[in-house]
Amino acid sequence: MSRAQANPRRDSDQRMGVTSALGVLLGCELLGDALRGAARLPVPGPVLGMLLLTVALIVRDRRRPAGEPQPAAPSDMDRTADALVSHMGLLFVPAGVGVIAQASLLKAEWLPILGGVLGSTLLSLIVTALVMHLTIDPGPETLHEALQLNGCAP
Repeated sequence: MSRAQANPRRDSDQRMGVTSALGVLLGCELLGDALRGAARLPVPGPVLGMLLLTVALIVRDRRRPAGEPQPAAPSDMDRTADALVSHMGLLFVPAGVGVIAQASLLKAEWLPILGGVLGSTLLSLIVTALVMHLTIDPGPETLHEALQLNGCAP
């Protein structure tokens, strides 16, 4: 008896092959690009596609019956995503070639490029610090308060 016959009620995500998982990933990217074009949004299509995929995965997990554990084995979507992430360095090769091809422009405009990189880095650090400050619970002020909260203080 095959595995499919032994367990006919398998999660559709587990039966999805690598090809189907790639189709879902590329489909979400295509939907995001179509949404960006139709709504004329200033956000890149792949980012919208990633948001759509995130929402779909959250909805899928919330539809799982209460008390049913997460699958022990990684799904085909997990394995496909892991394979893509492990080879992500290859995706930067075309960008690197483009930078080398524009070396003369980089030499001519190095100062504004450097200012933009440093400015955006500083701005992202400031925004990250502000978000952390607003969202993270500071916890007890002193060690004595922490011990009291845990019932360890004298």
